[in-house]
Amino acid sequence: MTASPPTTYPVPSDLYTEPADIDVDTLACLGPLRAMAGIWSGERGLDVKPKAEGPKKQAYVERIELQPIDPQTNGPQLLYGLRYHTHITKPGQVKTYHDQVGYWLWEPATGTVIHTLAIPRAQVAMAAGTTTADATRFELVATQGLETWGICSAPFIQQAFRTTSFRIEVTINADGSWGYEEDTVLMIRGQTEPFHHTDRNRLVKIAEPTPNPLANARR
Repeated sequence: MTASPPTTYPVPSDLYTEPADIDVDTLACLGPLRAMAGIWSGERGLDVKPKAEGPKKQAYVERIELQPIDPQTNGPQLLYGLRYHTHITKPGQVKTYHDQVGYWLWEPATGTVIHTLAIPRAQVAMAAGTTTADATRFELVATQGLETWGICSAPFIQQAFRTTSFRIEVTINADGSWGYEEDTVLMIRGQTEPFHHTDRNRLVKIAEPTPNPLANARR
């Protein structure tokens, strides 16, 4: 499983020198994220969302593409990752129900998984957790108000549906599929109790990932 996301980093005295022996094959270095690389489809999505009359359950269909990017460095820090795009509709409809982009990142040195997300409702978040390279289940958390692993919203969302925390648990299944369960905690204006906006789905692979540009060039 997952420990709490790290809030400090072992920063060396040399902030600028990059690692000398970087493996450019991202797919070989993704740790627990390797099983998520590719293009996926999910038809078992369930969203529990807030409405004026109370919680409403909504089924959804999802397509998510996760493609490897070249290794990323911040001086001595080394990250491997997947760029993703999630597109969700209601069953039998064309209109977008949810759209989301971002990165899944793995830092081998600290065992940290990072999930960034941006949605076109003017909201962004960064969640993190620690795990092992061979983990088949891990959990990431973002909390509003923190300088790291936080949540930032435009004024309307902040005032009407303030997001206080976001949690996602990923499970890699033995049959090659994977799934997630999300819990987005909202403080809705006019209500005294937090609302748990939840989502879950199971994804099956429909296409393999494309190797990152540097790995392709080396081949």
